[in-house]
Amino acid sequence: MTRYLGVDLGAKRVGVALSDPTGILASPLVTFAHRSLREDAAQVARLCAAHGVDRVVVGWPRNMDGSAGPAARQAEAFAARLRADTGLPVELWDERLSTVAADRAMIRGGARRGTRREARDRVAAAVVLQSRLDAQAARGSPDG
Repeated sequence: MTRYLGVDLGAKRVGVALSDPTGILASPLVTFAHRSLREDAAQVARLCAAHGVDRVVVGWPRNMDGSAGPAARQAEAFAARLRADTGLPVELWDERLSTVAADRAMIRGGARRGTRREARDRVAAAVVLQSRLDAQAARGSPDG
């Protein structure tokens, strides 16, 4: 069984989601303020240790045409730093439209605007992580 941590990097906040112990279902975990690549990676590394995480999935904000802009390069640098800090497998996963999907899910659930703003990043992290977990299940492979 593999436990995953999902990360959605933002300019102001970092959203984090956690899978269940079987690696099937993703749930929003926490949001924290973005500080720096080093400090954010250290915070995520602490969460990995606290929750017994085996693998990390970092949202990869590609442009709609698939090209990599500054945000994608920041995610790549973050993933490299996290690999070095934790020794865990860290992969990048396409996160295009994950924030839109998170907002829609919260609206369907009846969340008010203020609640959505506060929860958006960790829910987006859960959307990205669940997408990764679903793709893995569809392939029938245990670790991707």
